[in-house]
Amino acid sequence: MSDATPGTGDRLLHMCSREEWRAAQRDGVRVPDGFAADGFVHLSTPAQVHLPANRLFAGRRDLVLLELDPARLSDEVRWEPGVPSDPASMRFPHLYGPLPVAAVVRVQDYLPDPSGAFPPLG
Repeated sequence: MSDATPGTGDRLLHMCSREEWRAAQRDGVRVPDGFAADGFVHLSTPAQVHLPANRLFAGRRDLVLLELDPARLSDEVRWEPGVPSDPASMRFPHLYGPLPVAAVVRVQDYLPDPSGAFPPLG
């Protein structure tokens, strides 16, 4: 990893649907639909994953969180600003290459609360 910033020791997470995770397991890598346009895979820390979840997936009940071992990522991770509505000092990890399935050390369901909102993980 490079571009180390405070918080780089945190766990890295990637959010996707169960179906997308099954496809990644079959293919050996996860390449999100937006990868060609963005040039990177969006990642988060546990303390920030609720921000993109609520912005993009409010109410969905088919999401999983992939917990990653940063040492198993062969491509660069850069800590960069999110969208303008995110806190100004917050930086999100972005993986500049496909996400290898071999880097995933844990998979857990990520469910919204009864209101449809995703809570912070802390």
